[in-house]
Amino acid sequence: MAAPPLAHETPTQEDTNMAPTTRNARAEAAAVAGGGVEVRVLEPSPPAVDDGDWYADDPTALGDADPDKVVTPTSAGDVTWFDLAAQDSAVADYAAGHGLVTTSLAPVPTGFAEARADLNRLGFYVLSPARREATGKIALRYTAGGFGTPFFGDDIQIRVEGTDLVRQQGDTVTYSPMTTLAAAAKLVGVTLDPASGDDVDVPSLDDPDRALAVNADHIAFIAQWFGFATAALEELRLCGGPDDDVTRVQLWAEHFDPGVELGNSDTATRATYGGSPGDSGHPEPYLYVAAWGEVDRNDPYWNDDAFSGASISYADLRAADDPTTAAIQFLRTGFDKLTGR
Repeated sequence: MAAPPLAHETPTQEDTNMAPTTRNARAEAAAVAGGGVEVRVLEPSPPAVDDGDWYADDPTALGDADPDKVVTPTSAGDVTWFDLAAQDSAVADYAAGHGLVTTSLAPVPTGFAEARADLNRLGFYVLSPARREATGKIALRYTAGGFGTPFFGDDIQIRVEGTDLVRQQGDTVTYSPMTTLAAAAKLVGVTLDPASGDDVDVPSLDDPDRALAVNADHIAFIAQWFGFATAALEELRLCGGPDDDVTRVQLWAEHFDPGVELGNSDTATRATYGGSPGDSGHPEPYLYVAAWGEVDRNDPYWNDDAFSGASISYADLRAADDPTTAAIQFLRTGFDKLTGR
């Protein structure tokens, strides 16, 4: 799926620095795409799903839609957002700001490692508990301008949108600038629990009254990365067959990366595929294939010593003529090697 040449650049934070309003991602996208088609997106949309295995919608799933009459961020439908963006600059701008089209990746901003840790704390100690209290589920999702929960309960969503923390419930939005974890917890209505991070690989709660080391550039950067990685992982999901037990793409609050699982554990072909914003072993974002079993280290593809698998660096993705295609090829290669397809 090659991206068409677009004249615009990645939207800056100034482009998206308006006061938050109520959002319905699929309805917004439908208005942009125009009549006569259905749309699929990368973000959660209301209404809340209050049953099933996931307690969340599946934003890219075609469902009963006619593949010839749906615009998708993957190749599942006949028309992609890349196709539409190539024809209309307004669509291109919208698609770029919502993870549906990525033609270039921004440089890593100064101070990103510290910001990444604080955003991880915000997701794990504030956003995720709000969803868990209502549904028992902890995972988050990419949302335009940041990240947030799927809709839950009485059509509630908690999200980071630019430099604001937003709580949407039905037609009502409350928000405030992100300052401290204590202030964020008060807005969302959760109690900070430092012990919840004891048994998982997540930054400690630290001082909840400390100012978060996060600015607009950090959030715009991580939002682009989460949208880019989510789009590639959603495309990878289409590779799975009936025996591969394909999961949903979710942003895990503790690891702070979007990921999906494919493959069969009984035949040692299962792996977790994801897009980390960086960690102690990788100072910049990277895509990875983490096999559940051992890999053949004689194969240069399996290049990451931090886990049983492979990674592609942010620098290599940025240098690619088409980062989206490079990302999908990397992930698909890992899937093909593990499954022998």
